[in-house]
Amino acid sequence: MSLLVTGVAGFIGAAVAELWLNRGEEVVGLDNLNSYYDPVLKRARLDRLQRQSGFRFYQLDLENSEGISKLFAIELPDRVVHLAAQAGVRYSLENPLAYVNSNVVGFLSILEGCRHHGIVHLVYASSSSVYGGNQQLPFSEQHAVNHPVSLYAATKKANELMAHTYSHLYGLAATGLRFFTVYGPWGRPDMAPMLFARAILAGEPIRVFNQGRMKRDFTYIDDIVEGVVRCLDKPATAAAAFDPLAPDQATAAVSHRLFNIGNSEPVPLLRFITVLEQALGRKALQHLEPMQPGDVESTAADTSALEEWVGFAPCTSLEEGVERFAAWYQNWVQYNATLVL
Repeated sequence: MSLLVTGVAGFIGAAVAELWLNRGEEVVGLDNLNSYYDPVLKRARLDRLQRQSGFRFYQLDLENSEGISKLFAIELPDRVVHLAAQAGVRYSLENPLAYVNSNVVGFLSILEGCRHHGIVHLVYASSSSVYGGNQQLPFSEQHAVNHPVSLYAATKKANELMAHTYSHLYGLAATGLRFFTVYGPWGRPDMAPMLFARAILAGEPIRVFNQGRMKRDFTYIDDIVEGVVRCLDKPATAAAAFDPLAPDQATAAVSHRLFNIGNSEPVPLLRFITVLEQALGRKALQHLEPMQPGDVESTAADTSALEEWVGFAPCTSLEEGVERFAAWYQNWVQYNATLVL
């Protein structure tokens, strides 16, 4: 069974592709290898995949609708996992056009490819960021997501609306997954775990926003990948009990579903730092700073709908996940001593 993975050189994309290949299936990978963060890490992830049989790679921009259309026509994938996007909340304040081009125009290219080539199921990345200014915790798919606080979040909500529309118009089975703060080996160097680990080992101060009064639903990468693949194996269907007079926010009268995927245990940022310090054997120098524009104080996932749908919910403990991440990171730095993450 052939799977198209967009963003295949990214953190989650590479991990999903690896698991699918390990099942004996084929993966067609797409990535533009942009320089949002150092592409050396992206190429290292990609190199691991290219050593396996059944993997083919295309370097391509999502906005290249003609190129995307040709890829679908040549490869004829059965299913698609769309993970490519311009990531990062804070960067969206500096370069908003990159987010519209990649996350909106690019997603349209993928939807069109799915529409014209009989894709069995599209699973795409949304984000916990869509909950925006909502302060009712834990976040539930039943909550309205009408108050985004960053352009990144707005583009992810746009993706959910676009996917629903294609399900309605063309019968595309599509599932959107709202990821909550993913971390682990091979993670993104622009996110807190990597930023903190680098600074701690270098004896440099770490930037701790909102004076440390932050909570995040840190979710280990293996749990995210398990959830993605289980959803891939169960295409979205219309909700038989959907009532248009009292619409369910997470389901629809068409084959489109939305699920949170998080650890359901929000962790104070200061506790995360303590656990990371213990795993690295070093103390952090903390520089407390104000809340950043576009950020939110707390996130927490209600994953009961995901568990009911596929029989799985993330469960890796913070201590176990951080220990694995720290061990990987120290090895990565040791063998890439000249790399500045």
